[in-house]
Amino acid sequence: MASSHQLSATEFPRSKNVLLLVDVINPLDFPTAHKLLPSALRAAQAIASFKQRLLRQGTVCIYANDNYGTWHSEFSDILRACQELPGPRGDMARLLAPAPEDLVILKPMHSAFHSTPLQHLLTQIQAQQIIMVGFAADMCVLLSATDARMLGYRVWVPSDCTAAESPQRKEQALRQLQQVFKCSIRKAGR
Repeated sequence: MASSHQLSATEFPRSKNVLLLVDVINPLDFPTAHKLLPSALRAAQAIASFKQRLLRQGTVCIYANDNYGTWHSEFSDILRACQELPGPRGDMARLLAPAPEDLVILKPMHSAFHSTPLQHLLTQIQAQQIIMVGFAADMCVLLSATDARMLGYRVWVPSDCTAAESPQRKEQALRQLQQVFKCSIRKAGR
């Protein structure tokens, strides 16, 4: 029986700059999440505003999100579950939900590059710089940014668009990205 739905290849947009949103659709369901939540909410507001500014410039947006161990789900399932959460966790998921033109990948581990098609997407998009935002600065953002640098991309991690469980952990991660990996950490507002 023939299907009435046709599959068609996605046309890759071209952009020298790519906004990579790491784990921003996040249930924050782990024992120390309460430590991350206040800074994540502030970062989410900054990310939403920054994303709109970059979209007006033609920047491609890619969401690299944990699958949270739900191997039978799709990103839309994770998004819906997070948007239904009460309070700030649901607010963040609604605020940062991807637009229809945004690209989405699921990642099984901390780095957005590990066992994902991200590098292939970036090659097709012809990206030269990755602007990386998300949670947590000292874990998934840090590891994704170091992988991006090792692959030869310029990396900007706007300090106001990341969060960690403590200001010290965030500061240490951003300092390492700047000093060791030569990433820019200037704020998005600049």
